[in-house]
Amino acid sequence: MFIVGLTGGISTGKSTVLSIFRENGVAVIDADQVARKVLEPGTRAWREVRNHFGDEVLWPNGKMNRVKLGEIIFSNKKKRTKLNSITHPKIQHEMMKMALKCFISGHSYIIMEVPLLFETGRMLAFMHKVITVVCDDDQQLERLRNRNEVTEARAIQRIKCQMPLDQKIAMSDFVIDNSGDIEDTREQTEDIIRVLNMSKFTWYFRIVSFFAFFSILIGLTHLTIALYKK
Repeated sequence: MFIVGLTGGISTGKSTVLSIFRENGVAVIDADQVARKVLEPGTRAWREVRNHFGDEVLWPNGKMNRVKLGEIIFSNKKKRTKLNSITHPKIQHEMMKMALKCFISGHSYIIMEVPLLFETGRMLAFMHKVITVVCDDDQQLERLRNRNEVTEARAIQRIKCQMPLDQKIAMSDFVIDNSGDIEDTREQTEDIIRVLNMSKFTWYFRIVSFFAFFSILIGLTHLTIALYKK
């Protein structure tokens, strides 16, 4: 099994592309869903965020107020770095556990959405290929404003907190332009799926894994026999 990283800019349409992979039977790991799980009330990350940012980032029911938290971190780099230091290791740990389950289940490959894949670089070494989702600058700005109901100035501020899209494109294996309609995005995504499905890397990986497992098994057998003879 190999891992394909899915990244892009904020509000470029990563979730849309991820849903198309799901519709085509591809195993996916959604970083946003994992982040919500990691920040559930009572978890270690939730306690650390509460201790650092205070109760103002919580709803009355104790759940994390992601809107309020976003307002704080996108206007303060130091606080954004602090939040990332609390949540990212836990999110990445959970995602790798999910990836292991997919491997055990026999998936040929998985799509792992990592919005800050290039910015942090922490998970880049695990990616066999990288897909970047982009769209026109004006569309990105409009989508972000409509989704988060923020002013243009705040939207621009959030976009500038991430690496420019052209830099991400230069480091990617595939690019999906989500500027058009859903069918155009679907066609681009399914073209990539066909390429990934033909990859021989997964068979190479499985053969190597099989021989590694077989070698360990033989070693354990010899060790057991040696101990038994004693």
